[in-house]
Amino acid sequence: MQADDLDNVREWRNHPDVRRYMYTQHEISPDEHHQWFMRASQAPGTHLLIFEQNGVACGFVNITQVKQGPIADWSFHLAPFAQKGTGFQLGCAVLGHVFDHLTLHKLCGEALAFNERSIRLHRRLSFYQEGLLRDQHFDGVRYHDVHRFGILASDWLKAREALAQ
Repeated sequence: MQADDLDNVREWRNHPDVRRYMYTQHEISPDEHHQWFMRASQAPGTHLLIFEQNGVACGFVNITQVKQGPIADWSFHLAPFAQKGTGFQLGCAVLGHVFDHLTLHKLCGEALAFNERSIRLHRRLSFYQEGLLRDQHFDGVRYHDVHRFGILASDWLKAREALAQ
């Protein structure tokens, strides 16, 4: 991700169909987004990526290594116009990058319980559900459970072979 991607990523993030699945659901201002980018892009172990299909940016990924170790958390969102199947393609590309290029041991993710598409995507990508955090997130109105996922490099090697068939 480069500074010239900021407007697109903020526009996607602020779209109601994307924003409703985020921990913070307010509209992000240009200044707030720029400040976040300046902090995140300089943070050790943080990788901000843009996912493209046929040269068109259609997804954003944030990979954050935990304490500079071989374990990272990820978050992502797609452009509202992204075609069906884009999330799976993004996920496969990210897992390849994380385990082949960054040589990490494990990738972790979370999804709010009502974000059924994200939960299905994690499972389809061979993440294991490692926990359910009950009433973990308060959105200002009510509490929501959070599903916690993890995938090891060895899990991805097996899954990649099965997905390629």
